Amino acid sequence: MSTALPGLMMDVPLTTAHLLWRMRAVHPDARVSTVTDASGACRTTTFGAVAERVDRLAAALAELGVGVGTRVGSFAWNTQEHLEIYYAVMGMGAVLHTINLRLHEDTIAYTVEHAGDEVILLDATLAERFLPVLARVRGVRHVVVVGALPDGVEVPDALDYDTLLDGAGSYDWPELDERAAASLCYTSGTTGHPKGVLYSHRSIVLHALAMAGTDAYGISRRDRVLSIVPMFHAMGWGLPFVCAVAGADLVMPAAHLQPGPVGRVVDEQGVTWSCGVPTVWMDVLRHADEMARTGGRPVTLATLRTVISGGTQVPESLMRAYAERFGVDLVQGWGMTEIFPGATLSMDQGADDPERWSHRGAAGRVSPLYELRVTGEDGSTLPSDGASVGEVEVRGPAVAGAYFAPGTDTADRFHDGWLRTGDVGTLDRRGWLRITDRSKDAIKSGGEWISSVDLEAELMAHDAVREAAVVGRPDPRWSERPFAYVVADRPVTVDELRDFLATRVARWWLPDGYAFVEEIPRTSTGKFDKLVLRGQLSSSASATMIPEGPRR
Repeated sequence: MSTALPGLMMDVPLTTAHLLWRMRAVHPDARVSTVTDASGACRTTTFGAVAERVDRLAAALAELGVGVGTRVGSFAWNTQEHLEIYYAVMGMGAVLHTINLRLHEDTIAYTVEHAGDEVILLDATLAERFLPVLARVRGVRHVVVVGALPDGVEVPDALDYDTLLDGAGSYDWPELDERAAASLCYTSGTTGHPKGVLYSHRSIVLHALAMAGTDAYGISRRDRVLSIVPMFHAMGWGLPFVCAVAGADLVMPAAHLQPGPVGRVVDEQGVTWSCGVPTVWMDVLRHADEMARTGGRPVTLATLRTVISGGTQVPESLMRAYAERFGVDLVQGWGMTEIFPGATLSMDQGADDPERWSHRGAAGRVSPLYELRVTGEDGSTLPSDGASVGEVEVRGPAVAGAYFAPGTDTADRFHDGWLRTGDVGTLDRRGWLRITDRSKDAIKSGGEWISSVDLEAELMAHDAVREAAVVGRPDPRWSERPFAYVVADRPVTVDELRDFLATRVARWWLPDGYAFVEEIPRTSTGKFDKLVLRGQLSSSASATMIPEGPRR
């Protein structure tokens, strides 16, 4: 009987400590810039200087009793200091809980308690928001405030971040197991309490290496990366680690995420690569239009070449507008907290690709280190033919295998080494994934499925429609019928929208009702909050209903 022959390569652990070493030893002159005000002004340092401050922060945290396995929470914007916190806490073997500051106070308190946070690193500009949470949680031994507190705001017994660093000595970095926990992020909790996703060092490093590839994020040492995605959303989409691998400059926007500052930062800082949910880039486009119309400061985006967008369907009209007006590749991607962003990316082969816009409308092609399949209601694997619709399942070294903490129910999500994503879609023979809906958002009308995602995309193709969200409305005859919430940039009638859609989708897909609204509610991750929308259906006084129902 033959036995496996062991390989003879070094068993060096894949940890965030290696990425810190790379920042220090390979890319010490790469820059980290933090936006300081709405004018786009920045304070700038280098990877080398950040690495030296990371050493001192780790020493200071060790003096506070932080060690292997200690949970440390961060409640902060994207800044140089948050980058330092990332590398210090994880490199110590402690676990960084990046607290989602956009959640409700009750939910934030729940996640701090559930995580077991003992130390909180708190951005001074967010202190007033965090104080009610601090009064409700047990177990937090220390609060370290980053920056100067606003006038009249006090945090009891708080420690000052810079003072701690100034008084810190040297630190002896421990050897870590690559499978040890490094960070903890919580899902947005649209169905019950948020669930904790506990990333390992190995998963973070492998994701960074996969995303650094040409057909993934495609970031190089020549890039200046504007990291708009919050660092509390799935590890900031991995950008703090990808930039360490590539040696790209990082531009951190802090709280200055409005379209005016974003446009100015891109132009003044020579940003070449960025990211963010579609609404961010819709707002930047509208701001550019407004500046052109009023003679204000022009938005050129002259240096910007790539934007990765996701979190919800990216309208083709938005992608075309950036390509045609600014020469920017606005690329759609797919991921989730449990699998990191970028599990698929809709990179194409350029303007001459005959399938360019078909590809751009898809969730993307499967990225390295991920495996995808589509399963039917009976659990069987469906063919990768681009037509068979089922639930998307995924596995790989950057995919969660369970949720954090004993007692968290995982039976409905993890099975046979695969994660059920809750997304419904198709997969073709070349690895292109097309998401047709979330399983809970798909509309079943008369025994047939209607894709709310496709209907939203078609509605947003109308030049008057800024945003559209479609949900299922209970119907006594058809079980469910689509109902559309629309945000319009100019007056538009229901008849206009129906006539427009009738040329683009099957007639029985046409929504039976419309509500014109000022804005569409969103979750903390920027997705349309369809749970809220479904709850509003019965009280939508502004709804226009179409009496005849579906016509097949």
